[in-house]
Amino acid sequence: MPDLSVVIPCYNEEDSVALLARALHRVLAGMGRGYEVLFVDDGSSDATPQRLAEILAHHPRMRVVTLAENAGQTAAMCAGIDHACGRYIIALDADLQNDPEDIPRIVAELDRGFDVVSGWRRDRQDFFLSRRVPSVIANALIARVSGVPLHDFGCTLKGYRAEFLQRVPLYSDMHRYVPAFAAALGAKVSEIVVRHHARRFGQSKYGMNRIYRVMVDILVLQLLLHFAFRPLHWFGRTSVWVFLLVAGIMFGAFFGERSAGGDGVGLLSTVIFPGLSALGTYLGVTLLSLGFLCELLNRVGDSAMEQLWTEHDGETRVRVAGSGG
Repeated sequence: MPDLSVVIPCYNEEDSVALLARALHRVLAGMGRGYEVLFVDDGSSDATPQRLAEILAHHPRMRVVTLAENAGQTAAMCAGIDHACGRYIIALDADLQNDPEDIPRIVAELDRGFDVVSGWRRDRQDFFLSRRVPSVIANALIARVSGVPLHDFGCTLKGYRAEFLQRVPLYSDMHRYVPAFAAALGAKVSEIVVRHHARRFGQSKYGMNRIYRVMVDILVLQLLLHFAFRPLHWFGRTSVWVFLLVAGIMFGAFFGERSAGGDGVGLLSTVIFPGLSALGTYLGVTLLSLGFLCELLNRVGDSAMEQLWTEHDGETRVRVAGSGG
């Protein structure tokens, strides 16, 4: 059984995978530990599959996992993790911007007792406005929401203990938030400065269009980390803000109309105010209802709540089947 499993998602990296395989073999063989390398072909449309087949012919410790279609980096990472056998799992990109020479330092941190070791591209070699500025803002928000003070959540070069990584939910683009989820599970998280090289081949798979997805993921992260076991708090808080926002708009518009010389019974009062009031009430009640439903779903399988519902004296007895665990 290998001690290290290196997982590398690949999508249209025909020019870099062979160079990366040689660099990995040199570094990993020099560490004197059992290892395997898993290239995950994420539905590449160029010559990447052929290059990976050539790699397999020369490096018996390297394997290829092939996805039928392009499913995204997180899905490719999950496929590699599912097939990994090592005690430690190291993830890095296939575009040669991460440096395999940093792997021994990451493994040394894992040997010291850390469960997650995250790379920090302090001297990042990317475009300033389109890549580095959005990254700094996103990392600051993620650190604030998660409470994990990392500088670079987006760096793929990370090391994990397999038992912790397999407990972390991975979907959408959640691979970048693994340290936050692992910390919530009690993992010890460390961060080290790693090298970062300018892209030599091809084009980046990410651009400004991912900003929206990152912001939505941050909201999901906050919900999962802080309100997973008390969803009504999140939905209730959001409904209060909706009520306050609608009330503020209504009062502001009303007094604005009065100060402008209106009589307070014009279009605002007869059409817009009732419409805003109805919309705010609908959104607030809907959010509260969702909160109550989520609370009930969270209690399914809770033996104490089962007993309470079963023994409740009323016209209708409710029993929810569950594991009781």
